[in-house]
Amino acid sequence: MLNDKGVVRIGKLTLTRKQIINICVVIVALLAVVIFATTINNHGSIKCPTCLGDGTVLVDSHTCDTCAGEGKVLDTETNLMVDCADCEGSGLINTAECDECGGTKRIEVDNRYQGTFVSLLPPIIAILLALVTKEVYSSLFVGIFAGALFNGSFKFTGTMDTLTGDGLIGALSDGWNVGIIIFLVILGIMVALVNRSGGAEAFGRWAKKHIKTKTGAAIATFVLGVLIFIDDYFNCLTVGSVMKPVTDNKKISREKLAYLIDATAAPICMIAPISSWAAAVSSTANQVNQNGVKLFVKAIPYNFYSLLTIVMILSLVFLRVDFGPMKNYERAAEMMKNMDDEPEKPAEPAAKEEAKAAPTVKEGGRVIDLIIPVATLIVFCVIGMLYSGGFFTTGDTKWHLVDAFGASDASVGLTWGSIIALLITIIYLIARRRITFNEAMECVPKGFVAMVPAILILSFAWALNGMTSSLGAAGFVGNLMNGSAAGLVKMLPAIIFLVALGLAFATGTSWGTFGILIPIVVAVFGAQGGEILVIGISACLAGAVCGDHCSPISDTTIMASAGAGCNHVNHVSTQLPYALTVAGVSFICFILAGFIQMWYVVLPIGIALMVGTVIGIKYLQKFIDKKKAEKEEA
Repeated sequence: MLNDKGVVRIGKLTLTRKQIINICVVIVALLAVVIFATTINNHGSIKCPTCLGDGTVLVDSHTCDTCAGEGKVLDTETNLMVDCADCEGSGLINTAECDECGGTKRIEVDNRYQGTFVSLLPPIIAILLALVTKEVYSSLFVGIFAGALFNGSFKFTGTMDTLTGDGLIGALSDGWNVGIIIFLVILGIMVALVNRSGGAEAFGRWAKKHIKTKTGAAIATFVLGVLIFIDDYFNCLTVGSVMKPVTDNKKISREKLAYLIDATAAPICMIAPISSWAAAVSSTANQVNQNGVKLFVKAIPYNFYSLLTIVMILSLVFLRVDFGPMKNYERAAEMMKNMDDEPEKPAEPAAKEEAKAAPTVKEGGRVIDLIIPVATLIVFCVIGMLYSGGFFTTGDTKWHLVDAFGASDASVGLTWGSIIALLITIIYLIARRRITFNEAMECVPKGFVAMVPAILILSFAWALNGMTSSLGAAGFVGNLMNGSAAGLVKMLPAIIFLVALGLAFATGTSWGTFGILIPIVVAVFGAQGGEILVIGISACLAGAVCGDHCSPISDTTIMASAGAGCNHVNHVSTQLPYALTVAGVSFICFILAGFIQMWYVVLPIGIALMVGTVIGIKYLQKFIDKKKAEKEEA
């Protein structure tokens, strides 16, 4: 029965009006996907992905057999020498009939939506549903289900096989994904141990004494995020765990904390020469015969999105500007209200709610009880990544730090380091008599439970990415990029930025995005080389980071929410206006860079535009607030 407060009670089940609407939206979305799937014919022909519909492919140049390299043949009808039709008079052959399509330019497939725009529909459905319903679990599942329908040719058995085998089970059986899940669980356990020992509470007392202002708390969060540049996953969860008590005390909303964490994770890692991201980019570039490390370093000054994100954070903090949904959450934090609750029932801050559910905290904790576990985690995670990259095992004396990070496996390195850090933390806290062995073991399930929401969302996001990949999103975007290369070369960096942004937003993976686009960018600009190639690579990397930053299904966005203890959809909706503002200025910079090709000219222009935009927003808000006040008085 629906009461006057909009709450439905069915036995012991209680649903609000908002929850009922969300359930209805999800059901309608599922029905729409099923109806669409059952009304189309999935079999047909598509443009050959190998030759891109040309019927021929490039091969190594060789002498034409027909004319023996002369370029001329005898026309038997006129008895005259004419251009050879096979080599078009050049005497050389550099193309051959495509084996895939036999020169017909098209191939027959059971799934004619392979490599088309449909490959991006599953993540688009999930993203739109998440933004409408503000409920991420069901939204991701609907997206996965849509991908399974397209992949399974809309047959029941094919859909179920894809949904379970290639989707959910595939995501959880991948070695990289399992390593990240283990790292998350161990980090959750370490947070529980530090909280139980009183280390986090002691740090909160220290910070309250030494960090006097809201601006100081925000800057401290920013600096810590910049310092932990090794890996974005590690950055998100460590910064959140350490700074949450400080920002709560200074009345910074969890949404703002999540933004500060997210904005100093991937963007910082993307401009740090020694990081897991630098390793991934370098290895991708090496695969297409480029000096990966050298190219990555050259691309840093042109990575406008990452650099301008730093400018954006500092401008927002020092000018004390907030806009969009973030402004409302910051006001609510100042008033000690929770925006997610009903207006007539102002709630206590999230920190107080967490405190009720948290284990008993022992008195007498010291800041060192937080510093030792965190420092141990940082040191051994770095050592773990170096180890996984062969730094301690290779016999090559020239093998150095950059090479080791370039060959490292972050999943293995973080797991390796976190396990050792966990053991040292337990031994240290027991030796200090801050906790007993039984209390340490009680923290194990508590830490795991704390990470379940992040693990669940990550698993769904990985499954959705698998669906998108199997539908051929890479081929679709590759064709799109090759098509755009025929346009103005000077505008191509800006186009690459937009394509990378869209792909990363839809798939939730920046690594997958630059893995797809870097070879294409090298193919487009490889002949020209020089500065324009560097700008093209930078545009690809910047767009990938921006799309990852904006996407609700991005793993780093999910981890930033988990690290800050913030509702995931709230984080996405509050961060999006900030990220798009930086993206707009970055787009202008890439247009300029395509023509000017001098970073020391374009970057200062971008910084000035970014600061000017924030100042403009500040005064525009003051003008709007003034007009509202005058209207209310009238």
